[in-house]
Amino acid sequence: MPQIKLLDGNKVSFTKSISGFELSKKISKSLEKSALIMEVDGELKDLSHEITKDSNVRIITSKDKEGLEVIRHDAAHIMAMAVQELYPGTQVTIGPVIENGFYYDFARKEPFTSDDLENIEKRMSEIIDRNVKTKREVWERKKAIEHFKKIGEKYKAEIIESIPQNEELSIYHHGDNWHDLCRGPHLDSSSKIGKAFKLTKVSGAYWRGDSNNEMLQRIYGTCWSSKKDLDEYLNRLEEAEKRDHRKLGKEMDLFHFREESPGSVFWHEKGWLLFQRLVEYMRMKQRLAGYKEINTPELLDKTLWEKSGHWEKFGEHMFTSETPDEKTFAVKPMNCPGCVQVFNQGLKSYRDLPLKLSEFGKVHRYEPSGALHGLLRVRAFTQDDAHIFCTEDQITEESLSVTNLILEIYKDLGFKDVILKYSDRPKQRVGEDKIWDKSEAALLTAIKKSKLEYTINKGEGAFYGPKIEFVLRDAIGRDWQCGTLQVDLNLPGRLGATYVAKDGTKKVPVMLHRALFGSLERFIGILIENYAGKMPFWLSPAQAVVCSITDENNKYVKKIFEDLFKEGIKCEMDLRNEKINYKIREHSLAKIPYIIVCGKKEVLENTVTVRKLGSDKQETIKKEKLIKSMLDLNKLPLN
Repeated sequence: MPQIKLLDGNKVSFTKSISGFELSKKISKSLEKSALIMEVDGELKDLSHEITKDSNVRIITSKDKEGLEVIRHDAAHIMAMAVQELYPGTQVTIGPVIENGFYYDFARKEPFTSDDLENIEKRMSEIIDRNVKTKREVWERKKAIEHFKKIGEKYKAEIIESIPQNEELSIYHHGDNWHDLCRGPHLDSSSKIGKAFKLTKVSGAYWRGDSNNEMLQRIYGTCWSSKKDLDEYLNRLEEAEKRDHRKLGKEMDLFHFREESPGSVFWHEKGWLLFQRLVEYMRMKQRLAGYKEINTPELLDKTLWEKSGHWEKFGEHMFTSETPDEKTFAVKPMNCPGCVQVFNQGLKSYRDLPLKLSEFGKVHRYEPSGALHGLLRVRAFTQDDAHIFCTEDQITEESLSVTNLILEIYKDLGFKDVILKYSDRPKQRVGEDKIWDKSEAALLTAIKKSKLEYTINKGEGAFYGPKIEFVLRDAIGRDWQCGTLQVDLNLPGRLGATYVAKDGTKKVPVMLHRALFGSLERFIGILIENYAGKMPFWLSPAQAVVCSITDENNKYVKKIFEDLFKEGIKCEMDLRNEKINYKIREHSLAKIPYIIVCGKKEVLENTVTVRKLGSDKQETIKKEKLIKSMLDLNKLPLN
């Protein structure tokens, strides 16, 4: 007789086993209608699953995260079903749920077109309207392999062959004529998916992600629990396209990429000005917080990477070089080992701790060419790294200090909506449990003091220590993981870092890894998209442009330009023989905050006419007033 404990704490007893269907019906009529799947003792199950013993049960609806995920999972299956109905002979491979949607990889000689996507969408709607029922079966391995080979699904047979022998093989049937290998769970019928879905694009994908394998076709889709949510998401996609940093970077003349150096940025003058302004701001913030800036070599001997453990764990992602004396060097993929070498110079005492060493270090990591994406995914990038060497007793205070600094900086840059992700000790780890206890308590204290929303990822910390990840939410609701704070109980010891403790003994310091932006390149990409190119004045790479109306005004324009330039304003001149409206449109497209117009009237009155970006209004003011307002706006936000 199973006793079931529900989410609200109520307990219900039954004289025999009970399915999720029956249980939701007994709880309420409304729940019977909205129930999608259930969670039994922490495991997700179909509603058809029979509960035979005492269990904790949660009925899941579309309002739950897991409910939306199962809707998307079923949508993926129905998409694959539609594809095989429309294009017989197409093989299905894998079709997982991803953030905001799903995809499925298909093996087909002919490429899918945009017309095909429309047809597949229509057929999906038809299948949903058919209300095809779902049935789960458990098959023997041999039967499953033979079956999928027989029907020409070689990829599916290969997947089954790679599944561990002790793992149960479940087959889900959708209607009488379509089925797939899947762990589940799934909805009991296609009608519960609804019509809030959209197929978004087709791309290539290697079988099992290996470039040595066949190229497949991946169809992406998005799916939501309501039409309203779908429309909002599609609007966000449209807005995101407008904000694409690659498009804006070209319009604003900031940077470009070339095949001769994939994943490496060619910064133009304006882009480099933006880069340097960010560095300037960070430098000031870090100096005020007690950091000492260092710089370490980009090329280091293989032996150091072996000592640090990076060669074994990260070697395949490193760029290496052989020298004539048969030594192997690696271009650094991270700054940490070099920073430890700086710490190791000279005897350190407990009185020197905490020692905060910052570095704007250029690093290189091999990323597959298919993964590269503008500034957001590159091979060469600059980390705003810092490493804090401290005692065990200083972990809490320093973690709080880092967290506050990160949040200050994000606020200065316009990001007020921040989420924290905390990851604690994994099963495989180094370091004593007592130090892990201190480290985890320190990071949790820092998180709780921030009073921000946070999630806990159990067992997802690095093998050398727990960590916090800082996630920003941008202007259109997208999340970006940026900053990190990690406790390292491994590297200092491996590289011989010590300090003299109060009792005169040598001890290994704790090392806090801290990055505020993560990567300057990536963060600049995020900034461009967040502001849609309309940067805050102090950060804008081109703050003003002084335009002439006719050649007669050129001398006055040059004088205004020189006065602004001497005051540290990043400005340009436009003396071209073009109509003023043309100039205004062009500079507005380039996202220049102030467009300053000088004509006959302005020359006579010793004034300027100013049009601010995003406004149709213009104001005629004295030059001195303009300069004062610009200087106020150009101050670094250091308070």
